[in-house]
Amino acid sequence: MPAERLQKIIAAAGIASRRKAEQLITGGLVSVNGHAVTELGSKADPERDHIRVNGKLLHGPERHVYLLMNKPKGYVTTLRDPEGRPTVMDLLRGVGARVYPVGRLDYASEGLLLLTNDGEFANFLMKAASHVAKTYMVKVAGTPDTKALARLREGLFIATDRGRRVKTAPAKIKPIRESDNPWYEVTLFEGRNRQIRRMFEEIGHHVEKIKRVRYGPLELDVHPGKFRRLTPHEVARLKLAAK
Repeated sequence: MPAERLQKIIAAAGIASRRKAEQLITGGLVSVNGHAVTELGSKADPERDHIRVNGKLLHGPERHVYLLMNKPKGYVTTLRDPEGRPTVMDLLRGVGARVYPVGRLDYASEGLLLLTNDGEFANFLMKAASHVAKTYMVKVAGTPDTKALARLREGLFIATDRGRRVKTAPAKIKPIRESDNPWYEVTLFEGRNRQIRRMFEEIGHHVEKIKRVRYGPLELDVHPGKFRRLTPHEVARLKLAAK
């Protein structure tokens, strides 16, 4: 088998996404035939070389698994949580492969979450976030006026985790239930951290609930806390949407 880049080999083995694999390499946690490798351009033959990641011998590529989960509120979208909170990994039973989340839903949010052991696929979706529509059902406190909703649709400046102000891409905002605390269908074409909450906060309204119901061509169709495998056709459609 011809030599391949180390980060590609690690991603194909289901250890981590390619981006995370690059961090493992530069962090000195990858060795080939007993020698630490820190250069990202390094290559190896997965069939002939002994590759270790964090001290563990790397085995051959796993069969790719693609899952759609309905993440409940009160779970973090990480492999483990230093604060001891439950993670989405606690909900997985009988998968038979090491999978990890594609992107995030925050602790208080719920809905459609993708998980996979296909590092290339995960990396591809993350890079293509601006091409894939993601739709959420959002309940807010109080009723935004017409001008405020127009600001959301056109794009407005919000704060980032690092304190900078960035402008959001145009979003689709559709009222779906009128009340003192109305519901809106919000469709984004980007994926900033806590974006919807920060968008509504910018126009003076607190978000009470967020539920992701669509991701590209996929719709949420399982009960909270449950998951199912994507069909090959669904995976192909998702890849096509990301292009």
